[in-house]
Amino acid sequence: MKQDSTRNTSYTVDCEDYVHVVKFNPFDSGDSCSLIAYGGNNYVVVGTCRFQEEDAEVEGMQYKTLRTFHHGIRVDAIAWSPETRLDAIPPQIRFCTAASDKKLRLFTSDLQDKNEFKTFDGHSDYINDLVFAPNEGQEIASVSDDHTCRVWDLEGNEKAHFVLRSPGMSVCWHPEEAFKLMVAEKNGRIRFYDLITQQAILSLECEQTPLMSADWCLKNTLKIGAVAGNDWLIWDITRSSYPQDKRPVHVDRARLFRWSRVNENLFATTGYPGKTTTQLLVHHLGHPQPILTGTAAVGSGLTWHRTLPLCAVGGDHKIFFWVTEM
Repeated sequence: MKQDSTRNTSYTVDCEDYVHVVKFNPFDSGDSCSLIAYGGNNYVVVGTCRFQEEDAEVEGMQYKTLRTFHHGIRVDAIAWSPETRLDAIPPQIRFCTAASDKKLRLFTSDLQDKNEFKTFDGHSDYINDLVFAPNEGQEIASVSDDHTCRVWDLEGNEKAHFVLRSPGMSVCWHPEEAFKLMVAEKNGRIRFYDLITQQAILSLECEQTPLMSADWCLKNTLKIGAVAGNDWLIWDITRSSYPQDKRPVHVDRARLFRWSRVNENLFATTGYPGKTTTQLLVHHLGHPQPILTGTAAVGSGLTWHRTLPLCAVGGDHKIFFWVTEM
């Protein structure tokens, strides 16, 4: 494994606009290609990717746009529904966005004539993150600067409402236990909620602020990771409410934290967009230094491929892809 290797992007896709957010579909859609969605200033594009790392007949990367959805306003976050299927007849694409007008929009399309969207109203400030219930996809959770986490049904009715002590930055749904939700707050506290009793059942402490992003490791659900201040932090929730491991990584404050979906020791962090570039770092818990350093011109968004050690970041009229080792 190469230590601290600064690397150019493995692949890029050209886009018509600045990419504010990019998201691989984390669920199996029944197709050999991976679905990816990215959002710009007033649209969402859904496309498919195939990489030579998974298919020897592909040279480099194949990308194809399936559909462009008019959004009319800047896209701040995207979540995929597990109900998205490319192998259904007709296919179904379903995703939800958070926008700069503080509303959620649920899109459903068969990629032909049926293109619907519903708007969910309720948050009174910017929405920072959202996620679908991973099993049935019948509920959506969102967190906002308005100090709330809200759970909605697919009609936009509010099913649960948690009052936070600071802006909600990240929300994750437990992959197996459908009633457990993790909410990370800017004040450095991460809480776990039971959706049946609507009570907090556990909390973790960063002891530093601002916490900007947190993620639940799906390969090992006892592990939580976050970035706060300049550092990344990792918890084992069975051991302590304080982080077991932390390290300073980004000089200008860290912005995003995402676990790999294929290896419980692999994760990526991004720094704040600097004057010229944003730094992407890929870390492995067995190595003292980042195993990959990438830069993107004013990048935003961070997402991992469902089955490959490959992550993507959005940027100015481009999506950047990096392949790393396991």
